[in-house]
Amino acid sequence: MAVDPRQIVAGVLTVTMFVMLGNMIMRDHLYSLPVDSDISIHSISKQSLETGPWIKDSGSLKPCWTKPVLQDEQSQGFVTFSLTNGPEYHVSQIADAVIVARYLRATLVIPDIRGSEPGDKRNFEDIYDVEHFVRNLNGVVKVAKTRPAEVSARNIAAVKVPNRVSEDYIAENIEPVFTSKGNIRLATYFPSVNMKKMKDKSNTDSIACTAMFGTLELQPEVNEVVESMVERLRTLSAKSKGQFIAVDLRVDILEKKSCQGDGALKSKSCYGPEEIGMFLRKVGFNKDTTLYLTQSRWDSSLNALKDLFPKTYTKENIMPIDKKAKFLDSESSEVEKVIDFYMCSESDVFVPAISGLFYANVAGKRIGSGKTQILVPADIPGASATLTDYISHYVSKKNHFAYSCFC
Repeated sequence: MAVDPRQIVAGVLTVTMFVMLGNMIMRDHLYSLPVDSDISIHSISKQSLETGPWIKDSGSLKPCWTKPVLQDEQSQGFVTFSLTNGPEYHVSQIADAVIVARYLRATLVIPDIRGSEPGDKRNFEDIYDVEHFVRNLNGVVKVAKTRPAEVSARNIAAVKVPNRVSEDYIAENIEPVFTSKGNIRLATYFPSVNMKKMKDKSNTDSIACTAMFGTLELQPEVNEVVESMVERLRTLSAKSKGQFIAVDLRVDILEKKSCQGDGALKSKSCYGPEEIGMFLRKVGFNKDTTLYLTQSRWDSSLNALKDLFPKTYTKENIMPIDKKAKFLDSESSEVEKVIDFYMCSESDVFVPAISGLFYANVAGKRIGSGKTQILVPADIPGASATLTDYISHYVSKKNHFAYSCFC
């Protein structure tokens, strides 16, 4: 049977039109997908790499302070103290001890480190670099690595010291005791969490700057663990160019009565996992963003956050296996806290789900290193809020004490 050529041409045109129409529909469908789509297409992957409100670091600031030099001869007395409650307290405790010892012309004994549980005691060198500590205080105050045998608990007077102690307080409340006993043991207390820059400069500012930002470095093994964890997170963050967010979020603190809320994001002192997830999505981070949590081990309450950000990790996920027994599975939590402090200081973005001294002193360390993308959750009315509205006031107003030390 003869076939009409016109029918053949019409058939070919019809098939061609359907193929073209199918391609158009597929293209329109694929390119209208949201950035969060799991479909792997080169153009979408490239767009995903460029999304997210990441801000380039401003670069490390230079120290503005002049290292104070002690001119007078030292007395024969000693000032002893312990580092307690975690690294956020260590920074302040060292600053107060150095200020007191220098004022009294006393010798500062390198502290031990004590945890919250009875018997939880470590040597300074188990966590921090002793030689760095001594070297950077050289000329500021005389330092003894160990307490002399002749200085015992019987001839040491215990003295309470308020955080950010003043020279007037030392003269009125500490010097008389030191003069009488010859040796004192300091116990810093915190009337309030205040790391804001003072309006008027103090004679002790340069000493405090030296002590807070120039004395503490991790000893090599602990530093290696932190660096390996940071590198692991950067490897897992390929879709965000190796950038990751650290969130100070600890379930045990969130469960305390002071942190209980009605679930709505509002002005308060701490935020739950789902609230943090909603906040991060609100300011523009997509689901491929990598999060590090200060919570040591996974808790079911974190599942709501992981639903929003599947790449959410705790220390147990990313710590080298050969280091877990020593730094994660031990009975002491002090090293875990120190690791968290430095992880939050090294991340590209820091989000404090919990307000307090940890947030304040991490902010100070980040300011000095130029890592100023610190986002604080808050409920800002209206739809016009931008990322900069959530930048920590320590940065936006430059009112952190660190701005007295760096420029």
